[in-house]
Amino acid sequence: MTSRGGRHAYGALSVLAAGALVLTGCSKGGSDSGTNGKKDEQNAKRQQASVRFGDAADSTGPAADVPGARPGGTMEVLQRDSYAHLDPAQIYISDEGSLANLLHRGLTGYKAISDDGTRHEVVGDLATDSGTTTDGGKTWKYTLKDGIKFQDGTPITSKDVRHTVERLFAPFINQGPTYLQQWLADSPGTAYRKLLKDGPYDGRHLPGSVLETPDAKTVVFHFETAHPDLPYALAMAGYAIVSEKGDTKEKYDKAPVVTGPYKIQSFKSGKSMVLVRNTNWDPRTDPIRHQYVDRFNFTFNQQYETSTKALLADGGADRTGISFNNQVDAGNLSKVLRDPKMKSRTVSGYQPYVGQMNVNMSHPAMKDRTVREAIAYALPVTPFVRAFGGTDAMEVAGGLISPTVSGYDAAFDPWGKKKKPSGDPDRARELLKKAGKVGMKLTFGYINTPEGQQYSTAMAAGLKKAGFDVQRQEIPAETYYDQVSKLDNNYDIFHTAWGADWPSASTVLPPLYDGRVIADGAQNYSQVNDSKVNSEIDRINRITDPVKSAAEWEKLDQYLVKDVINVIPTAYYKQTQIAGSKVGGLVYDDVIGGIDPRRLYIK
Repeated sequence: MTSRGGRHAYGALSVLAAGALVLTGCSKGGSDSGTNGKKDEQNAKRQQASVRFGDAADSTGPAADVPGARPGGTMEVLQRDSYAHLDPAQIYISDEGSLANLLHRGLTGYKAISDDGTRHEVVGDLATDSGTTTDGGKTWKYTLKDGIKFQDGTPITSKDVRHTVERLFAPFINQGPTYLQQWLADSPGTAYRKLLKDGPYDGRHLPGSVLETPDAKTVVFHFETAHPDLPYALAMAGYAIVSEKGDTKEKYDKAPVVTGPYKIQSFKSGKSMVLVRNTNWDPRTDPIRHQYVDRFNFTFNQQYETSTKALLADGGADRTGISFNNQVDAGNLSKVLRDPKMKSRTVSGYQPYVGQMNVNMSHPAMKDRTVREAIAYALPVTPFVRAFGGTDAMEVAGGLISPTVSGYDAAFDPWGKKKKPSGDPDRARELLKKAGKVGMKLTFGYINTPEGQQYSTAMAAGLKKAGFDVQRQEIPAETYYDQVSKLDNNYDIFHTAWGADWPSASTVLPPLYDGRVIADGAQNYSQVNDSKVNSEIDRINRITDPVKSAAEWEKLDQYLVKDVINVIPTAYYKQTQIAGSKVGGLVYDDVIGGIDPRRLYIK
């Protein structure tokens, strides 16, 4: 999943549930904030076993009560970024994914089985269980629950599920995940669209050999090759159910017909949003969500500094204030983490995202390996870490696989960023001289947030020391990922962040670096098309032993970073969030990668 400058920076709905997490905890901050051994110890214990697939009993609602929770009241939500997409099929970043927990439901979902947000299981959400297969994952059957409805009172049937899947093939759906589509078509990249070129809108449907709906409650998926991860995939916001009757195609992206505990009363893009109770949501069908709060008032364009200041002040309406995604700003992070009075209003955890500076391989100048190597040595990552609060918020990265995902190698550091996070401009200048490219122009696209302004300015200065003529170009935050995922974008380098969609690098390296998925709106941001990478992705995807596959993914990670040099890893993300004193149910959820909005109540 993607992140936004952090796409969690900001990012997409994530699964932080690897079998063996390596967590380092909080230490020195951006300046000299000291250490917190107790916090280190707590984070070191924040480890999860593999997420299990639940049965019918696990999938029965209502969700277990949150201790001390009571219904009623209005909660203020301070968000930096407005929502570009509300259509679940277009959702693939974490801020929209967090919101989706309140609006949308899918066949499966993640159920918290501990009050601290660290343990989960995949259960049936709209389905009666997490799915059944009798052939190792080639065929999956789902049965819909009784009493499930859209916000307009229309019953949810298998026709809606079929429509939801089929519209994923329509050309206007181009921002969400593509796992299911590719699996159904048994085809990588965007070739899956040939299976149902225009979606269901011309009266055609997927063949029964691919997707069956034999009655109103039954859905059967058929794959050419086994996909034992389907319950994970269907739990993504991008595969939540869309109303066949209410589908308005492109317009659905601003006014979806929802299935969750809340519905949209109003939405003014870039300004505000109001969520109110969805009276056609039945808690008896939902083992995952709650509906304690009467109303959520969202205010957008609240920068990290603004929301942190308001929530720290804890006055008036801000006493019931929160942000689903804004983190504590860099200037206040160390203070908040070390203030005992803030402990009850603070939650922290590791994000699944790995930051990376993309080198646009489609640009002629970037095809020179020596130039890319010079960029890799020259790029300082200290400004990026500092912009988000220092090592309380970031950890310098060596590879593309997060510490939260199997296959992570803490020792891997080919460009010496862990030893020299400020970069090596002398080594880089030597390489530029060797290539005859000293003074070459380098267009740096950056996100126009305070953090983006800060780190891009300092990173550009570091690259200039090495002999590059760096030109910075501002990109609006709301459309940042839309812009950098265009094939004809003008940026030589630009930063993105990505997190595993479930606990395997199979949800990291293939979507980002398979040359067959290069397309407008796709996530191969660097537009790398390497034959070895493509063939290795196919080979490793066929390995059924997770231990063996993890080792092979790590080898591919190292080949990409050290040999292909299409990206330079920058940092592993951490997150600290705060809330007003009247906010209850405050938990950092490792699956969501932030505050869990489904548990919130007003004290």
